[in-house]
Parts: sequence; structure tokens; C-alpha cells
Amino acid sequence: MARSSGFAARFLGLLLFGALLASCLPFEPDEVAPSALPNVPAESSGDKWSLWTAERGTQLRGANIWQRIVVPELDGDEFLGSGYIGPPYTQADFDELAAAGANYVNLSIPGLFTERPPYALDEQAQANLDNLIAMAAEADLFVVITFRTGPGRSDFTFYRDGAGDWFDADLLIEWVWTDAEAQDAWVDMWRYTAERYRDNPVVVGYDLMCEPNSNDVALGIWEPADFYAEYAGSLYDWNQFYPRIVEGLREVDPYTPILVNAMSWGSVRWLPYLQVIEDPRIVYTAHQYEPQGQYTHQEPPPALNTYPGRFDLDWDGQPDAFDRDWLEGYLSIISDFQQANGVPAAVNEYGVLRWAPGAADFMRDEMDIFETLGINYALWVWDPDWRPWAESSTGFNFRYGPDPENASPAGNDLQDVILDFWARNTLRLSNFYP
Repeated sequence: MARSSGFAARFLGLLLFGALLASCLPFEPDEVAPSALPNVPAESSGDKWSLWTAERGTQLRGANIWQRIVVPELDGDEFLGSGYIGPPYTQADFDELAAAGANYVNLSIPGLFTERPPYALDEQAQANLDNLIAMAAEADLFVVITFRTGPGRSDFTFYRDGAGDWFDADLLIEWVWTDAEAQDAWVDMWRYTAERYRDNPVVVGYDLMCEPNSNDVALGIWEPADFYAEYAGSLYDWNQFYPRIVEGLREVDPYTPILVNAMSWGSVRWLPYLQVIEDPRIVYTAHQYEPQGQYTHQEPPPALNTYPGRFDLDWDGQPDAFDRDWLEGYLSIISDFQQANGVPAAVNEYGVLRWAPGAADFMRDEMDIFETLGINYALWVWDPDWRPWAESSTGFNFRYGPDPENASPAGNDLQDVILDFWARNTLRLSNFYP
């Protein structure tokens, strides 16, 4: 998820195969039953892995949705809705994403096990996920499940600078990086999740953890060489943690593709340090917001740095050229990793604040480079039309145009670029499975 603690603080072919939810009302957990989708084993002729293989090029172009567990004392009963998890999404939100041209949605949501011990199934989180998958199926969208939270990790790790300021410090849970029991419970959580969804045709990927971040939150280390020189193989090291999740998950599901995010909040720079393992159905992923501090996350007023433009990109006090050549050079880290290891890669988060000068040109070049690399990609973020949320968290809502004060759809160049690339999608749930 794009991180800016101050900003965050303000902020059919497949059809239903059976009886999916028809209601477009905000989600209420006690109204939702598991989706009634048929079993389509992943080893069938509609092979989910084929959606990710590098040889086939870009096939999935879509967006993320974001949700977290509501804290009534912090959020009230309107900001994120009155349910257990918010903000609420309706069928109309998913339908509009599909109508815009996207063919997949990355569900960036709470995990199915509790954050605090005893680490147990959170039935309301499970009902929420069932509901989201059902709505995605109705909208003819593929789904990737991304767990932001789980044993020993809360969503507030993404806004940690606000602990003790805009949220109670007790909500910040990050001990997954120091607690072996919590890490073992992540293995259990994903084994349970895979057993539940392994034959669901809508689910085409498991993203094990959104933005592993031990190097920052536990150690304050930003250089991968410095981190691995001292902490390789420790509980802090994602390279010892994620293979254990894969092993446990594969005990019940040998087929569904697994997505593994790089360390340091999914940084492209840390991708080369992500160790490739033997499992033949893993997609290695990064999140791309660079240059975050100087460009993509500029908050008004005013946003000064432009694309293309010249400003200090490497923190040496001297201006540098910021243009397509810079982007190609930076993103070559991904292609180098693919070629060196013979594995597919993806960027399942990327974005720019809608008011950044030159945002449309920046997005056009970046998405074009993704296409050249032949990778799948998911934009941050597709917000719901839940007005208390939509009117306060607007920065990454490209539909609202470049005016920071606007909080309603307005035609704009950034939107035109995004929709133009989404229009390249040809695969849908409805034409993928025989």
C-alpha cells in the first residue's frame, strides 16, 4: 500500500454458477454465506498458472481494493462503515471496475487469522472474503488474495508514524518479526486459506504478505546489503519465513500460483535479494511508487516536481533527469531478476497521486514499460463509492482528476491513460475456463 502517514490519517460468462449474492447493500457479515462456485481444479485445461507465465506476456491488468478491520473508537460508525471490515464495497463497485476494462482485482485485506493470540480463525474476516470473491465473480474479474494482516501484524504497521498521534499505539502490532509462534501461525493461516479456496476458479493467486517490512519497522535498515550481512536467516528475514508458508500451503494446494512480495515494503530495489525457491508456481512481485518522496507522493499545495523534469533523485543535492530513461533504468531491476532466475514477476501495486504534475505522462510510460516487460500489474487503488471514505481519501482515486479539492468523477488525462491500457485486456473469467 502507498504509505504516507500524514496522508493516510486524512484519508459474464462465469456469472454466479450458483446462488451468489445479489444485494448491492454494504456488507454485513451475518448476511453472507460462502460463494457457491463450482470446483474447477487448477490442473484443468484452464490453468491458472498460464495467466502469470512470462512467455505469454501481460495478461492481467487491474487494481487493488483496500480494507481493514474497523476500530469504532477511532473510526466512528460512518468513516469505514458500520460493519466489521471497511470501507464497504458493493456489487456496483466491482461492476464499475470491470466496465472500466480491468480484468482482475487484488484484494488487499485482513488475513483470516486473528492478529493477537490465540491465533485463531476470524470468521467475520472469512465471511468478508467470501463476499468479495462472490462480487468479483459476478463482475467477471479474476481475484488475487493479498493478506495485509495476520498473527502478530496489524494494518497499522502501514501508518506506524501515526502511533500515539492519530491512533492508539496499542493498535500497532508488529511482533511477527520477532515471534516464532506468530510466524508459524501465518503458515497455518495460509494452509487453511488454500484448503478453502484451492478449487475456486475466481482465485488465481495467493499473495502471502503485503509489503514485508521488518528491515524498517524492527531495525531501521534501508540498504539490503546491510540487512543481509547481519540478519540473514533470522526471524527478521523474509527469505526464511516465506518458504515455510509456501511449504505449508502446498500441503493442501499444489497448483494455485503464489505471489511473493519483496522486502522493504515490496521495494523494487530489494527484489534481487528475494531468494528464489524450487516451487514451480511462484510469481515474484514488487510494489512501484518510486521516486516516492520526490514525485509520486507529493502532497498539495503545491506539488512542484514534474514528469518529465529535473530534481534530486538520489539525495546527493544535485538535480537529476527524471524521465522515461530513468524509469526504464530503474525498472530494469525487474527484468534482470526475471532473466537471471527464469521466473515470472509482477507489480501488484503501483500508483501516483492524481495531482502530481505530469501524472498522466508518468503513468503512460510506466505502464508501457510493464507491458514491455510482459508482466501483470495492479493499480493502487480502486476505491468504493462509500461517500464518507471516498470524500476523505481521494489522492489515488484517478477518477477525480487533478484538482485536490474535487471528490467526484471528472474526466481527466490520467484516467484516459489508465483506461487505454486496461482496454488491452482480452481474458476474462467467462472466456478462460472451458
